[in-house]
Amino acid sequence: MKTVRQIVGENRLVTLTGAGGVGKTRLAVHVADEMESDFADGVWYVDLAPIADADTVPVAATRALGLPDQAGRSTMDTLTRVIAGRHMLIVLDNCEHLIDACASLTLALLASCPAVTILATSREPIRVAGEVAWAVPSLSLAGEAIALFTDRARQVRPDFVVTEDNSETVTEICRRLDGIPLAIELAAARVRSLSLVQILDSLHNRFRLLTGGARTAVRRQQTLRASVDWSHALLTEPERVLFRRAAVFMGGFDLDAAQAVCGDSDIERYQTLDQLTLLIDKSLVVAEDSDFGTRYRMLETVRQYALEKLSESGEADAVRTRHRDHYTKTATSLDTPGRSGHQSRVELAEIEIDNLRFAFAWCRENAEIATALQLASALHPLWVTRGRVQEGMAWFDAALGDASLDCGELPPAVRARALADKATLGATQSIYDNVAALEALAIAREINDPALLVRALAGCGLIAAYDPEAAGPYFDEALGLARALGDDWSLCQILAYQAFAAVTGQGDPAAARAAGEEGRDVADAIGDGYSSRGCRWCVALAQQWEGDLAGAIAEFRALATESDQAHDPMWAMSSRVSLGHMLAYAGDTGAARAAASAAVRGAEDFGEFNQGFAYAALAVATLAAGDIEAADHAGEAAWQRMKVQPELAITNVVPLAEVALAQSDLVAARQRADDAVAVAPGMHRLLALAKRARVAIAQNDFEQAERDAQDALTTVANLKAYFVIADVLECLATIAVEAGGYQEAAHLFGAAQAHRGRTGYVRFKIYDAPYEVSVAGLRETLGDNAFEDAWAVGGAWSIDEAIAFARRGRGERKRPATGWESLTPAEINVVKLVSEGLPNKDIAARLFVSARTVQAHLSHVYSKLGLSSRVQLAQEAARHA
Repeated sequence: MKTVRQIVGENRLVTLTGAGGVGKTRLAVHVADEMESDFADGVWYVDLAPIADADTVPVAATRALGLPDQAGRSTMDTLTRVIAGRHMLIVLDNCEHLIDACASLTLALLASCPAVTILATSREPIRVAGEVAWAVPSLSLAGEAIALFTDRARQVRPDFVVTEDNSETVTEICRRLDGIPLAIELAAARVRSLSLVQILDSLHNRFRLLTGGARTAVRRQQTLRASVDWSHALLTEPERVLFRRAAVFMGGFDLDAAQAVCGDSDIERYQTLDQLTLLIDKSLVVAEDSDFGTRYRMLETVRQYALEKLSESGEADAVRTRHRDHYTKTATSLDTPGRSGHQSRVELAEIEIDNLRFAFAWCRENAEIATALQLASALHPLWVTRGRVQEGMAWFDAALGDASLDCGELPPAVRARALADKATLGATQSIYDNVAALEALAIAREINDPALLVRALAGCGLIAAYDPEAAGPYFDEALGLARALGDDWSLCQILAYQAFAAVTGQGDPAAARAAGEEGRDVADAIGDGYSSRGCRWCVALAQQWEGDLAGAIAEFRALATESDQAHDPMWAMSSRVSLGHMLAYAGDTGAARAAASAAVRGAEDFGEFNQGFAYAALAVATLAAGDIEAADHAGEAAWQRMKVQPELAITNVVPLAEVALAQSDLVAARQRADDAVAVAPGMHRLLALAKRARVAIAQNDFEQAERDAQDALTTVANLKAYFVIADVLECLATIAVEAGGYQEAAHLFGAAQAHRGRTGYVRFKIYDAPYEVSVAGLRETLGDNAFEDAWAVGGAWSIDEAIAFARRGRGERKRPATGWESLTPAEINVVKLVSEGLPNKDIAARLFVSARTVQAHLSHVYSKLGLSSRVQLAQEAARHA
């Protein structure tokens, strides 16, 4: 309202345009009422709806202004002479059927009456000099449309209210009616006899439902059909032809599509733009700017009417066939991704998804199964890169299902391509259809199609990604063929798969980096952003494993942002999964939790197994923050979603072992850690070994803890990767304290702390208490000066020097793991004070430590001695006094 008032105030001729029922008259009347005080001679309303004769237009205006006829003068002359000096606003309502006469009238008034302003309503502009045409938009669903529906519904059912339970249905009704006021009013009137759900369900035949407007309305505003009938009757025959043919488009179209689908002998391609422009002028087609140029669409209400006309014309099949052919060609353009502009073509295909669906449906309706499968395969880049994997799988399932029922034989290449693509899509959601992949591979070999063989081999390799021995030969053969064919798109995709296999199946940072960096460079060279992001994700993981935590976090953040901007939900979600882990290790637990929570939300469209990865990240983030209950819930959610593949689940749900440890359920913690160590490869095994070493220390199984820590060091040395190395060094330091190797322990603690300072890796909160106990006991035993000196020696080492030192000390145990001789000096001091009857608080004050440290010492003592009470401990101390 405010915008229109401003335009009217600044211009002498303003025309409100729009489809029938959109609310042009209502808006014009409201604006005129509000502006009445702005015009000294008032506001005058001229209704042209009942006028059929163009010559009568000046008469209607004269009568509306209350002017008498003047002998010897024409009506137009009388009108312009009488109001020539008046300051007034004239509303000319419903001009579309009398455009030429209205043009003559407005030109005369504007020329002869300098103080007159005209506000017109029409389904198309009047097209005279000085006119400002303003398209009346549909009502916003956020409030206006619902408010109108509610108001009109209450007129027939006063108790009607929009509630939390029915608001979605009301909103959907208004959305389906394009926010057109007339349609909304007619639908709302039906609440007298129909439920909201019944109204919504009836909108498939809205022209039958939406009748019965107010008797005071002009006839064409009493039913929705009459309103559109009126517009259709004003079209020329070529306009009617284009109008009905354009109904075949779903979700909009561009000029190229209009020319290809709507043009034939009746409308030449070169005429299409002219006729389309006329339909836009008459508010039957909407033109909108997009990143791909101008796009056109019909309001759904208008489109349904046009579809009826298309059906009546007898040319529906021919038009739909041209539609299928055009959009199959559009899809095929994605099938040559090595060409420049690939990303742009994917984006265009996403815009055209409704038309592509319609084309696919037409193929199936006409039993053109091979074409349907070719369409599904051609769109493979769209399915994968835009988070539409489930839809792509559904297309393949539907068409392959049709093929199994059809008598005809599919061309072998089409079947093999479809099976390979379906298997690859499934693998991205951890659905492994090895049978389909192997069948595709067998067919490709049989028909000796190198390009198809590359595709089938890549699918087989991706499915076997968690089994390096099986995946390796597939990838090697596929890479060799892709290089020989010069197929850079397949090459970078296979390298991305290979890097992914190195990350997940091998836990090998060097292999992940090698494949990932080459794949990234190839992908960047051809503009394949999706494969580039996949490769960079693998390289960033390798970067983190190699010890560059800050660099990895920066790369994952950049990937998440880029993926959001590229509308790439897969790598947006995956990057946030990794951020959940990395930020937790960096100690930024709030950001870690936020990233992991976002990943959980983003994984909803990627299948349960991928959801499991996201929940595992959330478990790590909450564990790092010390929120054990939340970590338990997230870890269990991860397990439930991943347990269909137990070995992978065990590897990725290691946090559950730490949760059990934090809950003092050492049996469960050990079992989960044992399971992970048994199946995890490479860097994943390093993490599992570090966790089991922690659990073993809590169980006072120092021999197992030392074996695990040393095995972890061997893995670190072999892979040249320093992930969780500080945790491993701290485990070995704790073991050294227990064994009486105090200098060694101080060196290792110092080395671990220095490494944390250099790399940013923090210790999770659940390990702080035992760490503080060990360090405090060590300081007490060595004395401050000796402790600081030994700590500084370790702190000055490089990480490789620290690892070498730790490995040299392997097996040099000086104290047994259990019994009285296993107690450390700090623990013996606590035992003596317990024997004196002192409570923990007083013992802590005597030893200058915290009560928590005293309790930790006692827990270790009880475990080592097999005791459970202070009385038993005092008795045991007396025997060794």
